[in-house]
Amino acid sequence: MPVVAVVNRKGGSGKSTFAAHVAAWCARQNLRVMLGDIDRQQSSRGWLRRRDPSLPGIAPWVLDQKNVLRVPSGITHVVLDTPGGLHGFELARIVMFADAIVIPVCPSVFDRESAAACLAELMTLPRVAKGQCRVATVGMRVDGRTNAAEMLRTWATEHDVPMVGMLRETQLYVRSLERGLTIFDLPAHQAAADLEQWKPVLEWLRPVLHPVAAAETRPRDSLLSAHRGSGTLAGARMLNEIRRP
Repeated sequence: MPVVAVVNRKGGSGKSTFAAHVAAWCARQNLRVMLGDIDRQQSSRGWLRRRDPSLPGIAPWVLDQKNVLRVPSGITHVVLDTPGGLHGFELARIVMFADAIVIPVCPSVFDRESAAACLAELMTLPRVAKGQCRVATVGMRVDGRTNAAEMLRTWATEHDVPMVGMLRETQLYVRSLERGLTIFDLPAHQAAADLEQWKPVLEWLRPVLHPVAAAETRPRDSLLSAHRGSGTLAGARMLNEIRRP
């Protein structure tokens, strides 16, 4: 079961926007995807409630008889929207079962510094260091009238991490999300520029979401779970033990 986690310690970095779009793209590829919200603000879960049932389905967590949130039966792909401030044991737990981590980075110096600190910690974790969990960054809210894209590419080069895409600042994202949509749900002619910007991001994600050979020897549906009522990982062990082969 491929798991993509969207991670950044800084709030307002575009994690929920990015996670919702990856989940919607998966759904439009006829993949049975869950968007797991483990952020206190529950932005992604709120977005799912606004999504029209006639659109390609994206599942949330389900509540089992033990009052624990789990991956629904039949899900094949998971996208996780994680909380700000993720570090230490909490970050390590995410890496234990994620196949890829994407760090959305806005152009401001505060965003870049926060992302750099998160990236530095990620690189110390064994699964990242061994290449078992891929890591990339994506530029968010990039104003094409400025040198923001060039600045982010330079930052990524300095930190030796792939910058796999630049997503522009546009109200199209805002208006779409308010309606439970993504740009992937819009007519192609309405979102042509943005769909083009997503192409390199999806190319990087494709081998993660469509692995050539199954890396898992047993399903993780029942192993990935979260305690209900815990808005963040901190102190609550949102995720139960994840067993990897």
